[in-house]
This record gives sequence, structure tokens and C-alpha cells, in this order.
Amino acid sequence: MLDIKILPFKEFDIHELYNALQLRSDIFVVEQDCVYLDLDGKDEKAIHVIGFKDARVVAYTRIFKPGDYFDRASIGRVAVHKEYRKYGYGKVIMQASIKAVDELFNTNEILISAQAYLEKFYNDLGFKTIGDGYLEDGIPHIRMIKK
Repeated sequence: MLDIKILPFKEFDIHELYNALQLRSDIFVVEQDCVYLDLDGKDEKAIHVIGFKDARVVAYTRIFKPGDYFDRASIGRVAVHKEYRKYGYGKVIMQASIKAVDELFNTNEILISAQAYLEKFYNDLGFKTIGDGYLEDGIPHIRMIKK
């Protein structure tokens, strides 16, 4: 079972923040061999959805209300520690994030910029591809929406 915590940036304790940023860096910079600015100045506007297993941060997303990132609500920085992916925690953290968007922002319409290879994963969660693919930080992405 994954323990989920949902909190605004100002409610992070220093250890949770460090562990969430370390997970993001491990995946998006090191594992994907992509040099980009993860600390993009948007974390303070986001609500953070953190998945813990035995007090360890193993899954993470950040969510935004409409207008804070895109014109619609959005979910981004979806990350699951590679040792924990086999347990379906990506689906669990996304379901918690979708529910949080609905409850906190009173909308079920969510726009994401997804890595293209994860299209089926997001389709299974109710997202549909819109438009053509594009490169973001050198990685193929697609825009997807859930209504």
C-alpha cells in the first residue's frame, strides 16, 4: 500500500522536499540522461502529491489549478522510483492526483504534457491525445487531455 500525502509547497518539511526533489532529479536528469532545469520556479504554485512506502518517497506528482501552468488544470513531474514501478504505484499516484484535481480545483478536465512512450499508460487513466507530438528538452512528448 502506498501512503499518499497532498500538500502545498509551504507545508513541505525539509526532508520531504529534499526526497521529492532527489526522486525527480534521479529520474528526469540522471535516468533519462536529460540536462534541464527541474527547479523551474513553479513548485511554489503547485500542490504536491507524494507517495510514501515505509517512510520513503517513492512516487510523486505536482498538480496545478487552471491558469497556473496551462489554461486547464494539469498534472506534471510524474515520477516513480524505478525499484517500485513493478507495484503499479504510477497508476496509484496518478489516480490520487486526478482525485486531488477534482476535489481541490473543482474540475475534472486535466491537460498534461506526457512523454510519448507513456501514451498507453495515460490512455488507461482516461487521457486522450490531442495534436501532434513535439520535443520537450529533447524528449518526444504529446499533449493529452482528460475530461
